[in-house]
Amino acid sequence: MTTELWRLGAADLAQAIREKQVSSREVVQAHLERIEAVNSRVNALTVVLRQEALQAAEAADKAVSEGARLGPLHGVPITIKENIDLAGSATTQGLAALRDAIAQKDAPHIAQLRHAGAIPIGRTNLPDLALRWHTHSEIKGATRNPWNPAISPGGSSGGEAAALATGLTPPGFGNDIGGSLRYPSQCCGTTAIRPSRGRVPWASSLDPFESPLTFQLFYVQGPMARHVRDLRIALTAISGPDARDPWWTPAPLEGPALSKPVRVAVTFDPGKQGIDPGVAAGVREAAHILTDAGYAVEEVEPPAINEAAALWRQLIATEIRTLFLPFMKQTASAQAVEFLHLFLESMPDGDLRAYMEALAERNRVARQWTQFAQTYPLILGPISTLPPMPVGYDLAGVTEVEQLVRSMRLVTAINLLGLPSAAVPVSVADQTPRAVQIIGPMYREDLCLNAAETIEKRLNSRP
Repeated sequence: MTTELWRLGAADLAQAIREKQVSSREVVQAHLERIEAVNSRVNALTVVLRQEALQAAEAADKAVSEGARLGPLHGVPITIKENIDLAGSATTQGLAALRDAIAQKDAPHIAQLRHAGAIPIGRTNLPDLALRWHTHSEIKGATRNPWNPAISPGGSSGGEAAALATGLTPPGFGNDIGGSLRYPSQCCGTTAIRPSRGRVPWASSLDPFESPLTFQLFYVQGPMARHVRDLRIALTAISGPDARDPWWTPAPLEGPALSKPVRVAVTFDPGKQGIDPGVAAGVREAAHILTDAGYAVEEVEPPAINEAAALWRQLIATEIRTLFLPFMKQTASAQAVEFLHLFLESMPDGDLRAYMEALAERNRVARQWTQFAQTYPLILGPISTLPPMPVGYDLAGVTEVEQLVRSMRLVTAINLLGLPSAAVPVSVADQTPRAVQIIGPMYREDLCLNAAETIEKRLNSRP
């Protein structure tokens, strides 16, 4: 093949391997060489699984030659965030205290990826315990944005996004409780899909205790990539059942067709709290593309965005303050603890009654959104209403952290409700990517991905 292999996406690589145009070993070797050449500049990968990946590639090539059944990602390398169990590798969560926390068993969706033929080639960086919108770990330090090192690569899946943007991996796998799939995608110009709650099974053999309630409600595993069609393949591969997750939901990956034109509510300034003009321009560009493609796009404000974002923050802050902050003070870096203090400073201590009332109010807001989706099944809007933040912005003070939290209001509203959302880039201005998110009804990732792919294809077809 004339194209450098590290430039190709997962779908193209899998097809080339199946058709014997290239071997899995050649693909893996090309990515290992790319990692060797580039990773020191961006610090995206924390561990390179060189020998394991080459051995798996040899086995993959043998399967091809023997005419064995091949999965949709057969022979394709992948990277995995370092808070996801990968058998034989440490699930460090970015903490030195967990440097030797070797997983004995793959997380459910990682086992499914292996079954689909994917080959883990490395682990990616994250902030301590994944509780920050900038990627800086106690163990490996900061990941750098490949577009501009002065701006953040995002967090907490910033290592994955930077690895994708520089061709170190075709797809990557992260997770999202407060935008950790979509915000790094905005910062690094890549794509991601936050699945619906219950879509992708999740479990860890290393967690010292069960996750608290709102983490169970808001936290999802999902794929990241450079191409939307790779998200579709990856999501299909990781959406099977696993008895370790009692809340996995057997929902179909393709829902019923909607009557045309599909209606899209676009919000240029969710919650009417202000938006950067450049970010708004990206949303406007995506709206024009969808309109030209036949979607019925209307500027309509979804319900209770500010209320939903405030409920997310109240619930998360209560659990961080009660359960996570004491542990972080003992184990995490000074930066990580400082960010959490700034995040919590403007949130009053909540008692049990306030916590229970917030959980109850979540149901009322969710009802408003399900009713809104009857008319507008898709919502188009910004990810963060600010451009990717400068490095250090989230440690500058309470005012800056407040601005950052407000900028994420559409992201956190969606997480409160457990809805799917796809991130897709639209342009680059002043060495800074612009991106949008497309939100759908519960278990309608297919609608989100269809619209995201429409935007991607129109942009790629421009002269």
